[in-house]
Amino acid sequence: MDARELFARVRFRRRLPCAELRPYLEHYWLIDGNLDAPYTSHVVPHPSVNIVFERGHAHPELAGVGLGLFSRVLDGRIRVAGVQFRPGGFRVFRPEPVSEWTGRHVRLTGVPADSVLDLEDEDERVAALDEFLLSMGPTPDPQATLAMDLVQRIRENREIRKVTGFARAEGVSVRTMQRLFADYVGVSPKWVILRYRIHEALERAESEVEWARLAADLGYSDQAHLVRDFTQTVGVSPAAYARALS
Repeated sequence: MDARELFARVRFRRRLPCAELRPYLEHYWLIDGNLDAPYTSHVVPHPSVNIVFERGHAHPELAGVGLGLFSRVLDGRIRVAGVQFRPGGFRVFRPEPVSEWTGRHVRLTGVPADSVLDLEDEDERVAALDEFLLSMGPTPDPQATLAMDLVQRIRENREIRKVTGFARAEGVSVRTMQRLFADYVGVSPKWVILRYRIHEALERAESEVEWARLAADLGYSDQAHLVRDFTQTVGVSPAAYARALS
């Protein structure tokens, strides 16, 4: 939320992993900065698992898909190196259903955070992240590939509004799709559809927007339903969020 305000305070970059890891990852994300005063960053999470190396923590943190608004206070000297997996991509690195990690933050105590964060050269940090993930031995899985493809379709196609119609178009039952998403994405297909629509609403709020038209564009039956979902996810109404940005 309000990325411009955050980026005015810190250096934020996205970097691609090595070719072997790209099928499973969105990107690495790197943050460096030195803040004179505390700043609270608010994030509406994607349906993605993240692994986060952060200065001040001895070990990286595995963050399952976040169901609600995520807030973090940044202060002083900041260095963060994060791994954002594609929805469905994390499962090739761990045998458990991804839903077991949903909403959880777990320290990976076998890995020292300074093995990545102490590297001053950014390319070396990226190479260290590659090495760390390759050591986890990703195992290709056709079901993971299917889950990643399905989520990508939801992300790109605003015409996908109902799980029933989506499952029918894919030739599977709703229950089969729900099981696949629980095992490989960590949340339900309905949740993924809603979350990507809220992300688009957040992006559109950065410019002048007619909320009734946006609600229709996103597949809502009326503006009130968009306002309800937006407010429940973000914590403020769309109009209040737009006013804060302006």
